[in-house]
Amino acid sequence: MNVTEGFLNFRGHKTYYVVYGDLAEDVIPLIGLHGGPGYPHYHLEPLKHLAESGQPVVLYDQLGCGKSDRPDDPSLWTIQLFVDELNALREHLGIVRHYVLGHSWGGSLAAEYALTQPVGLGKLILSSPLLDSQLWVQEANRLIDELPEWAAEHMKQHEAEGTTNSYEYGEAYAEFTRRYVCRVRPYPPEMVKCDQSMGVQVYNTMWGPSETYATGTLKNWTVLDRLDQVSAQTLFISGKYDEATPLQTEKAHKLLPGSEWVLLEESSHSGLFEQPDEYLAAVSAFITKD
Repeated sequence: MNVTEGFLNFRGHKTYYVVYGDLAEDVIPLIGLHGGPGYPHYHLEPLKHLAESGQPVVLYDQLGCGKSDRPDDPSLWTIQLFVDELNALREHLGIVRHYVLGHSWGGSLAAEYALTQPVGLGKLILSSPLLDSQLWVQEANRLIDELPEWAAEHMKQHEAEGTTNSYEYGEAYAEFTRRYVCRVRPYPPEMVKCDQSMGVQVYNTMWGPSETYATGTLKNWTVLDRLDQVSAQTLFISGKYDEATPLQTEKAHKLLPGSEWVLLEESSHSGLFEQPDEYLAAVSAFITKD
């Protein structure tokens, strides 16, 4: 399997990308959009296994995280910037026909991108997507209530007081992530790399201090009221124990006529690591069928 790395020059900055497989072959490539915002591409690396059977996969680090440049300018971090970056990457790589998979925040970006009706977009995969920030936080609060009492109390207290950098909050938040973000132990090394090279400024500016607590520019964002305008054939894939809860994904699925939904029964927010075979099989079946 060919692996090609490079950098896109984008508005005076460099965006890192990696291509698994051969874009020159007559197979429509899958472009992966990572989460966060600011959580690098490593958590999507298992998608590279699709290239072993001839499916090209393109991953990249959105500006502000991972191996890409990190300009120190909070005003840069907008949805439109990341839509433009994706278009620039496609143009740089000479990609016309394409599929897009967006995970978590990457699902937000994928949905916004699809709504621009881009030429060549064939199919869309929304993986554990964030599609309505207020609903996400509402559901996160419900999940917090299901934690052990000590963890729930510490999370609520420190989020209310704005002290989410405290040790107590960190311990409680770790309990939340063990249940609803990634249930695999030991923690996957790819996700450790994400944590170590995360774009903190991007995440804090657009989202906030933690997964459950939105204070940034996305805090009132939603795409649910526009989702029925997505024309690409769409697959939702998420976990039974996902912080992108089944309630959220089912609501989106019902709002998008003709969409499909695969619910992974033993996964939370990291199906690519929790049930990799089932996840990859669902993606492969979706993009290869007529």
